[in-house]
Amino acid sequence: MARLGPRVVIAGTHSGVGKTTVATGVMAALAARGLQVSAAKIGPDFIDPSYHAVATGRPSCSLDAYLSGEELLPGLAARASTGTDLLVIEGVMGLFDGSGQPGCDGSSAAVSRIVDAPVVLVVDASAMSGSVAAVVHGFATLDRDVRLGAVVLNKVASAGHEQLLREALAPLRIPILGAISTDDGLAWRERHLGLVPVAEQPDTVRASISRLGQVIARALDLEALVKLARSATTRTVADPPTAAEVGKCRIAVCRGPAFSFVYPENLELFEQAGAEIVGFDPIVEPALPAGCTGLYAGGGFPELFAAQLAENRSLLADLRRQVGQGRQVGQGRQVGQGRQVGQGRQVGQGMVTWAECGGFVWLSESLDGTAMAGVLEGVHAEMSDRLTIGYRQATTRVPGYFGPAGTTLRGHEFHRSVAEPTGEGLELHGRFASGRAGYVTSKLFASYLHQHLAATPRLAEAFVAAACAQLTAPSLPAARG
Repeated sequence: MARLGPRVVIAGTHSGVGKTTVATGVMAALAARGLQVSAAKIGPDFIDPSYHAVATGRPSCSLDAYLSGEELLPGLAARASTGTDLLVIEGVMGLFDGSGQPGCDGSSAAVSRIVDAPVVLVVDASAMSGSVAAVVHGFATLDRDVRLGAVVLNKVASAGHEQLLREALAPLRIPILGAISTDDGLAWRERHLGLVPVAEQPDTVRASISRLGQVIARALDLEALVKLARSATTRTVADPPTAAEVGKCRIAVCRGPAFSFVYPENLELFEQAGAEIVGFDPIVEPALPAGCTGLYAGGGFPELFAAQLAENRSLLADLRRQVGQGRQVGQGRQVGQGRQVGQGRQVGQGMVTWAECGGFVWLSESLDGTAMAGVLEGVHAEMSDRLTIGYRQATTRVPGYFGPAGTTLRGHEFHRSVAEPTGEGLELHGRFASGRAGYVTSKLFASYLHQHLAATPRLAEAFVAAACAQLTAPSLPAARG
């Protein structure tokens, strides 16, 4: 059993209101005062948690009701906050914006109820004065089971503007933690998938977060915020499931600026299953790490680093030699220059590989005409103007290391690239997506699907077990360091 202590959710009226700015700034400000702060993020996200980690000095936990299931959220939150003074949870979209999936609300409001945490509501006041009272009143009364404990006024134009806002809110008797003035210096540089990841500009981000913490410390009543977090009832909750050890092996994990979208919980489960995690940067490393029999290539921004990835020819050659041994050949539909791809027979003793989203694109033959690894023969990716985003449920159509055909997987997609052909090994089905989209063999899983394994540690066990089995497999290519 685990203890769920002081905690608070920082939510917003809508996306873009400044949740990440306020939440990350609060974390940095409290840490600067000597408090041990833990962090969590509601919903599927990789970038915001990377900022949390810089602010707090520890990994940020994912609290996703759809990916993990509501029943696991209290345990995940408790585990994340173990040994710390309080847990700061950043919300997703607007307070009541849910997952859109049947039977799963998944909103910040729903998660705040599940973990029994008070809410601080961030309001973009840039175009309001008296109307702010109607907005806050609506958020405070829509669901009485959601405890709206305080308000932060963001993008306030002047002292006079702040006075008008405070006068309008006074009858509601909801505490105002403070007001943050409009400041272009607090506008975080964005791109097509959100904030720029820490891995791309670590020194710049650390300096920005330090400055942000100072701004938040001056603008907000941090003592009142800590008091609000401590008003949450201390609870004893069940621990989340763990992975059983299935063997010992080394798994190479893509890291660096091109591949920074990885859930730390997944890596923790790999380690519980017996894997040693060996990180490497595919932009600079000349070969895959020595002695590894598994490869985990997560998401990121390979499109921004396509030229550098392509220039690392020695690594790509080693990747084709070790991972390409397990690629699919024959029996697939014909594409391109007469090559065959699809659900063909398995050949060789390829390194067991899990590639999702950016890692999937990296294994393709090309991205916008720039040569990639070519492990997935005949697969070509291109950037598009259309954002593909949302939760997905999928079923494997052929056997793989996750299990027999018909194995159900749950995840999310978040990308602007399109890869053709998408693969016949995985069937997407659900409310907003359907069709075949992935490559599956006994040694390879590659698709756009991001998976968070907190609720399914058996998948981590299966991946590690397959990698361990390669240690005794005949004809395994020698690893290069």
